[in-house]
Amino acid sequence: MTALAAIWNIDGRPDALADCGRIMAAQRMYGPHGNVDWDDGAIALGCCRYQLLAEDRYDRQPLVGGGGRFVLVADVRLDNRDDLASALAIDPQDSVMLPDSAFLLRAWERWGSALFEHIAGDYAFVLWDSAEQQLVLARDHIGGRALHYHLADGFVAVASMPKGLHALERVPRAPDAVRNAEFLALLPEYGPRSFYEGVSRVEAGQIVTVSRSGVATTRHWEPSPGLLKLGRPTDYAEALREQLDRAIAARLRGTNGLVATHLSGGLDSGATTATAARLMAQSGGRVLAFTSAPRAGYDGFVPANRIGDESALAAATAGLYPNVEHVTVRTGARTMLDDLDRDFYLFDRPLLNSDIQHWWNAINGAAQKRGAGVVLSATMGNATFSYAGLELFAEQAAKLHWLRLWQTARATMRETGMRAGGALVQAFGPWLPDAMWRALNRAKNHPVPDVSVYTASNMRRFNELGIERRAREHALDLSYRPRRNGFETRLWILRRVDFGNNQKGALAGWGTDIRDVSTDRRLIEFCLSVPMEMFLRDGRPRALALDALADRLPPAVLSERRRGAQSIDWHEGLTAAREHLRDEVSRLADVPAAATALDVERMLRLIEQWPDGGWNRPDIDMPYRQALARGVTSGHFMRKASGSNA
Repeated sequence: MTALAAIWNIDGRPDALADCGRIMAAQRMYGPHGNVDWDDGAIALGCCRYQLLAEDRYDRQPLVGGGGRFVLVADVRLDNRDDLASALAIDPQDSVMLPDSAFLLRAWERWGSALFEHIAGDYAFVLWDSAEQQLVLARDHIGGRALHYHLADGFVAVASMPKGLHALERVPRAPDAVRNAEFLALLPEYGPRSFYEGVSRVEAGQIVTVSRSGVATTRHWEPSPGLLKLGRPTDYAEALREQLDRAIAARLRGTNGLVATHLSGGLDSGATTATAARLMAQSGGRVLAFTSAPRAGYDGFVPANRIGDESALAAATAGLYPNVEHVTVRTGARTMLDDLDRDFYLFDRPLLNSDIQHWWNAINGAAQKRGAGVVLSATMGNATFSYAGLELFAEQAAKLHWLRLWQTARATMRETGMRAGGALVQAFGPWLPDAMWRALNRAKNHPVPDVSVYTASNMRRFNELGIERRAREHALDLSYRPRRNGFETRLWILRRVDFGNNQKGALAGWGTDIRDVSTDRRLIEFCLSVPMEMFLRDGRPRALALDALADRLPPAVLSERRRGAQSIDWHEGLTAAREHLRDEVSRLADVPAAATALDVERMLRLIEQWPDGGWNRPDIDMPYRQALARGVTSGHFMRKASGSNA
């Protein structure tokens, strides 16, 4: 990875190089292997390099091309170098000494802004076009690499991470009220707002072009719902296996015979670990499979249809492969509070799943100690290769395919134990009026939780900012009715959270390059093109994944219907650290941004009224694990982002 920097004084000030140097210096933790820059008076580009791939030793960014017209800095890992080498007529002997940034520049010289349909991988880049007098900023389809910018009268500054921009005195430093309020209510991260006022992010799959006349934003990745037509269900399973093999093989670049994986008891991480093991075995490579688990002997309440400790199922997957070493990580009394300051420094944003972040940090630390620089994950498996397909009910209802709907419902009820009422809800729930949906759930003794229960927001401020309206604009139904279209649902999930900062923070903090298999563009587009009936087939949700993975996962994992309950013992550490928690929340009252956004009094009441048990029941989980924990994370971010001494 590489930390990027750029500044263009549109007003002609000739001191761009000095400011570019300040941006790079603030980001050196993300690129400790040397920094270089280029300037032409009012415009300067630079980067701090982090060498992860064999070809990175030849990287000489910033790169100049097009006869001097273009200057490029890029944070990039390309997954289709062979295809590009062929299309760009690059000699194989030359290819081994060309870094991915050089491939990217040649692709821009050849195709211009049409290059996005030709490249696959994780990337963010900044390109100066001197002929057009414009700065081009872009990120890959899913946002695997971070990129932020600040635009003001007379200049634009660009940095991979916000802290780079805050190295400039003329860039304000304060939390963004709207984005932080949206975060508290679990709204998708749509739009260019970042968590800092005055700092914008380039959204995943978009190009931002800055010229003297203004800013233009276009989306370069917008997959279409075209259907793939193969002969038999087994053909789809085989095609998925090929996609997984290719996606994981591409992410094994630079692993030098050792790769780490996240391994739970489920299909996504199991498929990743098993496939990596098979591929690594061909060259004698090894896999370190890390499983997070509660403390040994945990006997607290576990919700129905959930698994509190997935280590046994994970061990069953690991046990199939001699080159997999299974490592169970138990964090014990460690909590999110222990890492708040470090997480703020590394990630430059509040973290969504703060209650389990210490697990991720512990695995990163364990991988670092064992010498594994690459960690494979599959956070978006449920929206890609292991998608359940339940939106098929609503799609068949919308098309008035009553016979098919009846057949789907009958088969699913037979295979999963779904009741008739559940089938009706899946088919017609998306169209029920909000009041009727809430009344129906109350009648079933499963009331739809009010947003004020699972968020620590100051509801007066929540209403002033129009967060409910913004939720509708972002396609978030606060009543959480079933969704009506599988294609749109999966795209919405894929775009909901921006993980670019997370990837950067893991690399800076532990030297671990997190590579998500499930976000491979070619894999995503394949899954989006598969007919819905292949995912929910013969009444089996996730049928495509179950069929495709039968050759690499144990029967115990394939037949398991329960879902893992991550960090089931989350409450034990917080209970032990209750005084620390009270101190952290009390400080927020003296931080204007936090005191305005959060209901600090309610948070303190929750701490005073600490439960004696029932921790994983919804009536306890929502106010404590969701509202309080996320409120603490958000409040801590606002305290630090404000520069408060509270």
